[in-house]
Amino acid sequence: MDLGPLRESRDFRFLMGSGLITMFGSFLTYVTVPLQMKQLTGSYVAVGLISLAEFVPMVVFGLWGGAIADALDRRRIVLICEAGLALVAALLTLNALLPDPQVWVLFVLAPLLAALDSLQRPSLDAMVPRVVRHGQLTAAAALISFRWNLGAIAGPALAGLIVAAAGPAVTYGIDVLTYLLSLLLMWRVRATPPREDAPPATLRSLAEGVRYAVRRPDLMGTYLVDMAAMFFAMANALYPFLADELRAPHAVGLLYSAAAVGALLASVTSGWTRSVHRHGMGVILAAGVWGLAVLAAAFAPSLWLVFACLAIAGGADMISGIFRSTIWNQTIPDELRGRLAGIELLSYSSGPMLGNGRAGLMADLGGTRFSLGAGGLLCVGAVAAMAAALPKFRRYDARTDEHALTERARREAAAT
Repeated sequence: MDLGPLRESRDFRFLMGSGLITMFGSFLTYVTVPLQMKQLTGSYVAVGLISLAEFVPMVVFGLWGGAIADALDRRRIVLICEAGLALVAALLTLNALLPDPQVWVLFVLAPLLAALDSLQRPSLDAMVPRVVRHGQLTAAAALISFRWNLGAIAGPALAGLIVAAAGPAVTYGIDVLTYLLSLLLMWRVRATPPREDAPPATLRSLAEGVRYAVRRPDLMGTYLVDMAAMFFAMANALYPFLADELRAPHAVGLLYSAAAVGALLASVTSGWTRSVHRHGMGVILAAGVWGLAVLAAAFAPSLWLVFACLAIAGGADMISGIFRSTIWNQTIPDELRGRLAGIELLSYSSGPMLGNGRAGLMADLGGTRFSLGAGGLLCVGAVAAMAAALPKFRRYDARTDEHALTERARREAAAT
């Protein structure tokens, strides 16, 4: 990997450290909530509905988080949300410690976690172009993906073991501690105040960001292709049931970690992405491989073959994420970066949330393998259709795109 952003930017180092700690704890909770729901209900639909319950808060607060990221100090927003996330994780701990944990509490607190995370995420994303040079944004995207994947491997794998050995309360309690440690590191990052001419956070400013995105087919392609791929092929809600079918209930954390293992391998060999300029085509091809790998997992007869297919899927998704982040960070003006980050959050979060709901409902109709296979096949078809319908996105080239050239010139002028 290109480690230039870590060497050159003090604030990026603190962002990475804070994010790594938070990511680890968040993945513990991300896996523990559906596991606890399965323990309490034994229902496919209930596990899938957790993701659907998170969807509306994610949409509303993701968009609003983008608006306030352009209007207020982004670092301050992150600190406040991090404190709120620690409080919600503490409430999950208390519920898990009850003699009879309440299902309704999970349906209340899981959406609240999604709301706070969505409110925070646009500010975090919008801080990156402020602390990293323009030419190193692809490298920064790869490093952020690497950080995410470390948490995605260690968190789910440990969550399965901890829940089995000590119960959900312990994993939720660890999450509380990670948020507190993350707050200490984030406090060291320099303030990122808004521009002097920044508009207040209103519905009008939010609509301005949406109009900007709609006018740019290259941006819409990054959103739509990823949403389609995740909606049809995301199947995390199936993993507790798939582990039972494979006669390996103890390995459910391994299934949750599989995609992250593949993504980690892809990220540590990501130096080649610096020489890729047609990022739109890169997203399309990677999304297609993601769908094919999930389709193959539906036919894999053993735990390790399923793991390998899911790892390939995760590697493809990581490459897609690097190219999408590069387009976003290299072409979007700073005064709109927060609002567009809110839209980006919807694109990469709503697909998995809705996809898990889709996976649960299809599994209830035809079983776990049917849901996996049909989802992978539909994903490949949807990505092909999007590629045909969005020629400007398909032909995007960072060397010639007007928005990329404008932003490069603007940032180079500001640096001098």
